[in-house]
Amino acid sequence: MHETDDVELLRQYAEEQSDAAFEALVKRHINLVYSAALRHVDNPSYAEEITQAVFIILARKARGLRPGIILSGWLYQTARLTAANFRRTEVRRLHREKEAHMQSVLTDDQSDAWLQIAPVLEQAVGGLNDKERNAIVLRFFEKKSLSEVGHAFGTSEDAAKMRVNRALEKLRKFFVKRGITLSTTVLAGAVSAHSVQAAPVELASAVATAAKASTVAVSTLTLVKGTLKLMAWAKAKMAIAISAVVLIGGSTSTIALMKWEAYKAHRDSWRAPGLKSEQVEAAVPQVRILPTKFSPPPGNLAASVTNEKWGGIGVGVPEMIFAAYNWRPARIVFPDGEPQEKYDFMANLRQGSVQALQRELRKELGLVARRETQEVEVLLLKVQTPDAAGLMPPIVGGGGDWNGLGRYYCDDRALSNPDPPRNGLTRFLEMRFKMPVIDQTGLTQRFHIDLRWNPRNAKPTEAIKQAVLNQLGLELVSSREPVEMLVVEKVN
Repeated sequence: MHETDDVELLRQYAEEQSDAAFEALVKRHINLVYSAALRHVDNPSYAEEITQAVFIILARKARGLRPGIILSGWLYQTARLTAANFRRTEVRRLHREKEAHMQSVLTDDQSDAWLQIAPVLEQAVGGLNDKERNAIVLRFFEKKSLSEVGHAFGTSEDAAKMRVNRALEKLRKFFVKRGITLSTTVLAGAVSAHSVQAAPVELASAVATAAKASTVAVSTLTLVKGTLKLMAWAKAKMAIAISAVVLIGGSTSTIALMKWEAYKAHRDSWRAPGLKSEQVEAAVPQVRILPTKFSPPPGNLAASVTNEKWGGIGVGVPEMIFAAYNWRPARIVFPDGEPQEKYDFMANLRQGSVQALQRELRKELGLVARRETQEVEVLLLKVQTPDAAGLMPPIVGGGGDWNGLGRYYCDDRALSNPDPPRNGLTRFLEMRFKMPVIDQTGLTQRFHIDLRWNPRNAKPTEAIKQAVLNQLGLELVSSREPVEMLVVEKVN
């Protein structure tokens, strides 16, 4: 039995430092670890680095693993934690969709089912408890018989069957909630057929060597250390949870509950109208998207000084896309229709907040974005009256731009910055006209501008257009032009 052999091989490596024993463990389980990593990051080179880190962790923790451990389940969970750590710490965009990769490996009748479940399989299995997850890994990832599964757990074949069936039913319900309706039979067949792929031939020897080497790539060591911290934190959380259960059963239950409520209140303290940049900086580091709890939604968006951390109260999806991709709402396209729901969100990690927000948008709302040049309706900004009085020399030491009720003011700004505009007059005009504004004035210097119009005008955009012409000598002309747009699409 592999499970018995695993325990003996672990003992040989931990007590005798047997290189042969460790290499046997690597060869036996590398496909399982590599496949789990690949589903997380969808990039073979990243998956190889994660796989290497997992076996380095195994080498370091081999002596401390409890007797009778189901090693394949432990390795699978460690691969999940390492991949999650990788995605949080690496500032990289994934350039290929999971579906495109999975399509290249489908060969049987479970193909359609696998295409549906593969993008969220890791999340589904991660939601199981340890025994359920181990049962799924043994039965379907490693294709063990029920008697072998029972042997691994120290139970009968019938007991193993019940445990596997319960875990399958939990997975089925998970997928149903996400609009994927499959029987447990089809689900089991799809997972068994496609969940484990062959790792690159040379990876096993490279991993075995790296795990024992005294020098390893800095990026891999960083990944190992981060994952070890996650594993330690997971144990600590379990201990806290057990302590809380004990406390709730005793006279100190009120104190435990009060501490928990206090923590939740502190974590959610940012969820209030009037969110400011300093509150984004001060909030507990997190990445969350929640249906707004305010009616009417205040539509309050705030960013840190560096624009690397964002928060919003009662904002729409375009505002979150703007924060996550640094792209103006007027240049965002929703082919399936713009979502109308409003959300409270926070993305204020110490590093990689916007990348984490992109991943959260995909995870919670199923939205991904890509750039595409399209011919769209635009406004061209042109000079109609040169040297107009409203284009004044900049105020030395000035900065910032804003628009108040019936007024746009800036004291040291160019008309526009590189496409898409990040500040200046064209940014303001895009916000007001809700369409791309292209600067064709040829004016590159900085200006002091104090633009005013009547906010009570029945057609406010016409009032702004006329003010721009009269005060700044600039004309807004309708046209159709090719513009790089951000296309936001729904994925499964």
